[in-house]
Amino acid sequence: SMDLPDNSTRFMVELEFVQCLANPKYLNFLAQHGFLQDDAFVAYLAYLQYWKRPAYTRFLRYPHCLHYLELLQHSRFRQELAKGEFYQMVEGQQLLHWKFYNENRQRRQGTQ
Repeated sequence: SMDLPDNSTRFMVELEFVQCLANPKYLNFLAQHGFLQDDAFVAYLAYLQYWKRPAYTRFLRYPHCLHYLELLQHSRFRQELAKGEFYQMVEGQQLLHWKFYNENRQRRQGTQ
């Protein structure tokens, strides 16, 4: 029989997994391989929403994963991710956000 991981192991595995959701290429992989259409996997994504609680968000290095976690609650988003052009648009929007967020932040801080 397989031993279940202790709580610290489970915490680390779920932390790592939820942060993987910040990667549009990984989301596209999950979609193309049918994970995002699997009811058990979709239920797991719903369960992972506990990461939005402040007690957990403080451990996230890539907090934008929570935005994708929220979007993954919607079947249309999960379906669209399997399409290359949609995934590329999502990735492009993420890159633009980073570019302009950082530029605007530097401008506000007077370091540009």
